[in-house]
Amino acid sequence: MNKLSYVHQHINLPEKYIQNVISLLDEGSTIPFIARYRKERTNGMDELEIGTIRDLSKAYDEIIQRQQSICKAISEQGKLTDELSKRILECFDSTILEDLYLPFKQKKLTRGEKARKLGLEPLAKQLMVQKGADPFVLASRFTRTEIPDEEDALAGACDIIAEWMNEHTGVRSKLRYLFQRKALLRTKVSKGKETEAEKYRDYFDFSEALHRSASHRFLALYRAQREGLLSLRVLPEEEEAIEMIERYFVKGNDDCSKLIVKTCKDAYKRLLQPSLENECIALKKEQADRDAIKVFASNLRQLLLAPPLGNKRILAIDPGFRTGCKIVCLDEKGELLHNSTVFPHPPQKEFAQAQSKLSQLVQSYKIEAIAIGDGTAGRETETWVKRTKFDRDIAVFVVREDGASIYSASPIARKEFPSFDVTVRGAVSIGRRLMDPLAELVKIDAKSIGVGQYQHEVNQSKLKESLDDVVLSSVNAVGVDVNTASPYLLSYVSGLGPNLAENVIAHRTENGLFQSREELKSVKRLGAKAYEQAAGFLRISGAINPLDNSSVHPESYTHVNKMAKHLGVEIEELVGNNTLVGKLKASDFPHIDSFTFTDILNELKKPGRDPRKQAKVLEFDDTIRTIEDLRTGMKLPGIITNVTAFGAFVNIGLKENGLIHKSNLADQYVNDPSEVVALHQHVQVEVMEVDIQRKRIGLRKI
Repeated sequence: MNKLSYVHQHINLPEKYIQNVISLLDEGSTIPFIARYRKERTNGMDELEIGTIRDLSKAYDEIIQRQQSICKAISEQGKLTDELSKRILECFDSTILEDLYLPFKQKKLTRGEKARKLGLEPLAKQLMVQKGADPFVLASRFTRTEIPDEEDALAGACDIIAEWMNEHTGVRSKLRYLFQRKALLRTKVSKGKETEAEKYRDYFDFSEALHRSASHRFLALYRAQREGLLSLRVLPEEEEAIEMIERYFVKGNDDCSKLIVKTCKDAYKRLLQPSLENECIALKKEQADRDAIKVFASNLRQLLLAPPLGNKRILAIDPGFRTGCKIVCLDEKGELLHNSTVFPHPPQKEFAQAQSKLSQLVQSYKIEAIAIGDGTAGRETETWVKRTKFDRDIAVFVVREDGASIYSASPIARKEFPSFDVTVRGAVSIGRRLMDPLAELVKIDAKSIGVGQYQHEVNQSKLKESLDDVVLSSVNAVGVDVNTASPYLLSYVSGLGPNLAENVIAHRTENGLFQSREELKSVKRLGAKAYEQAAGFLRISGAINPLDNSSVHPESYTHVNKMAKHLGVEIEELVGNNTLVGKLKASDFPHIDSFTFTDILNELKKPGRDPRKQAKVLEFDDTIRTIEDLRTGMKLPGIITNVTAFGAFVNIGLKENGLIHKSNLADQYVNDPSEVVALHQHVQVEVMEVDIQRKRIGLRKI
């Protein structure tokens, strides 16, 4: 099977376009570039489809590599036959591939291997015949010093047979299907861990069909097992499994057959069951990982594409009680102008002094908006700020601060602010998040942003790959101003990466602001391929050619020139003029494919448009200060802070987030909460349940 056939087998898309995607990826094109600028070659595939093709292509390469390494290992043992080689090279199921390799895999000295070394394999073969022979008579021919009696000989032969049963691909395949279809997931509390495992009380003696176990629940139980709080087993009915093995190996009803029956049970309990149970758990874990990573990726994308306030002068506050509230003032570009600390909360209670200072800073630095971190003392700080009188109307935003402490202690923050401590850096990050969440959050390890479920339990390399894809996609969906972007933001532009991003910054520093996209070709080591991949996603604000501040790729500038010439106008007149753009007809430009033509027209109508919405203030209910203030039936405003497989968490202005279970998200059944709500969405909720002791709040979306 070639790569194209393998990929096509797993994704129902035309082979022609799959092959084009594979070729583009092999040529070094990025997923955002292919999705945006090569639609004519992919028939308009989206990034998800292109990413799936990339992943399947990598999986194919890994299987081919594994086939070759297995063949080599068996060949070195002198046991690779033409038939076996053919079976291996035609197998593209990694699980079955490992089954084929199992009999030849180098193992530690097993019971069966010890018996082989004692020369008992011929006896094992004779027992398997099951045609009325007396097993003890057969075994008597193999007794000697190392094998003192017939029982020892028969035990050794049965150990060999048990390993044959374990290595039989047909048996393993049948049992694997039984595990997947009928295995029960069972959990029990570990002895002596009842108190420590209190939060898992519902699972102290629990069972359910494995295939029905929700991914988020399985990951929770998997974590509990890893912490030593619960034991976790995944098994079908033992009797059914053993009968399945017997049907393969028991051929009669003589004494040899009775011995084989006993060996079937031993082979299952000692070899097959542990192996297939571990495999089954691993497969379920992979599935749960995929589901959790999908949720994390979806949330991260929404967080990165959260509405920006834009280039405003911001006063940002990192709240605190004992250590005070750290205040920073930022200009329109996010540069630090001032920092200080006030103590409006206990134990100092310098409320009046803090208000005076805040009012003074707003006036002195011409502040246009205030950003308050949503961590400890966040709600109290919001109340204090809103009670302060200013010389103008000031919008007050509560800003998610997950990961701000990670950023403030990072090498990136130290490089940006070498003369300031972590509290100042954290406050700056909060302010910049309000201005442009995407530009600030790319500086933080995505796993630290806190929008996933069980992110520490899932496969970390696959999580990183997925989140990197999301960041890359989000950055390029918005576009980057090459004259104001940080090297961290530039590094995610298609075709650049960290080294070229630094080179762009160096060129900008040495030669002044870029005046055109064409100047990018002068950046050190930024070759033709990198320029092709990056140019369309980089913006030159105020460029002579207005297309340089749009998502029209330079390779399409000649198309736009012909469009302008066709209408008898200059490009400057065409860009942003919907009336003129509306006069352009595809039939007049047969040399331009339909995808490119449509994209150019859409961009000419709204050049350089930011796809994100504008930031809006959410006013929490002022009567709610602590969880004790909540009563069932209350209707409150809130903002979605996390979406999971089982529901959505909502900030209603308290330290504790409430949970809308998916059964309370809509009047109809909801399978995927992300189809109903999104991160940062403003919602109205009703309080359904309040558990003060466990600090849990149950909500319903109104």
